[in-house]
Amino acid sequence: MAYEGILLGMGNPLLDISAVVDEEFLNKYDVKLNNAILAEDKHLPMYDELASKDNVEFIAGGATQNSIKVAQWLLQIPGATSYIGCIGKDKFGEEMKKNSKIAGVNVHYYEHESTPTGTCAVCVVGGERSLIANLSAANCYKSEHLKRPENWALVEKAKYYYIAGFFLTVSPDSIQLVAEHAAANNKIFSMNLSAPFICEFFRDVQEKVLPYMDYVYGNETEARTFSKVHGWETDNVEEIAIKISQWPKASGTHKRITVITQGADPVVVAEDGKVKKFPVILLPKEKLVDTNGAGDAFVGGFLSQLVQEKPIEECVRAGCYAANVIIQRSGCTYPEKPDFK
Repeated sequence: MAYEGILLGMGNPLLDISAVVDEEFLNKYDVKLNNAILAEDKHLPMYDELASKDNVEFIAGGATQNSIKVAQWLLQIPGATSYIGCIGKDKFGEEMKKNSKIAGVNVHYYEHESTPTGTCAVCVVGGERSLIANLSAANCYKSEHLKRPENWALVEKAKYYYIAGFFLTVSPDSIQLVAEHAAANNKIFSMNLSAPFICEFFRDVQEKVLPYMDYVYGNETEARTFSKVHGWETDNVEEIAIKISQWPKASGTHKRITVITQGADPVVVAEDGKVKKFPVILLPKEKLVDTNGAGDAFVGGFLSQLVQEKPIEECVRAGCYAANVIIQRSGCTYPEKPDFK
């Protein structure tokens, strides 16, 4: 099987500015642990304050880009993955390009002349993380870039697509183009619920593309928010996963499979009106560095097996392996070679 360019991701490339902080810091900027939000004016001073901390780290991130890099790492086949998003023409943008090259991902960034590369504040308390994204250039992505022949060629070449829900706030028309291409060509299109605010405030664009999703990923909090927004009156993650998988589909070629992670609790997979649960690899608390990128890594691991047409059990196993590696390190980073059998 030819793996070159088999998996394409599209999203918001952000540079993570990650530091360990205290509760007081969270309260000062009015942020909650285990949440992901878009920055408001009140959050803007936070970036400099984090950047000046002794323990600060700058790590190339962005949810979709993290997943694609992890899939690439597990595949160990140069150029198996591609990624599209918008960065600025600046130091952070150069850093991002360098990082992607090392990761082996074929990136086609749209480089914005006047807007700085996006950043994401990662506040870590007791191993748990809170994310505050200042999209900047990432917010400037336009479907005109996607339609250029050299970029659309990546869409044509890929057989699997993954886009985090966060990109719905930036370029829903780009998502729609890829979703419709996937449906018309019997390819596999997948997205992530990504954050409670996406399910709440971007409901319309999320619902518009949901019929095209062959795989829907998310965590338990996002699933419960999705349920609440749609008036399902259930907090039961298994029931919610089934209901999402039964949402009408644009194309009948593939059934929809919903995959919901629950931190240390089992992964819930819903298909054909039934649920399977898979335990995760438990980690002693003292080995936990931070959960930043854990969900992204799970999806990356899952996709690395999916594109090889492995059974769902193997996809979940690889997802759990990748998440387990990432939470023992700072940010979404990994050792040089995977040790997944």
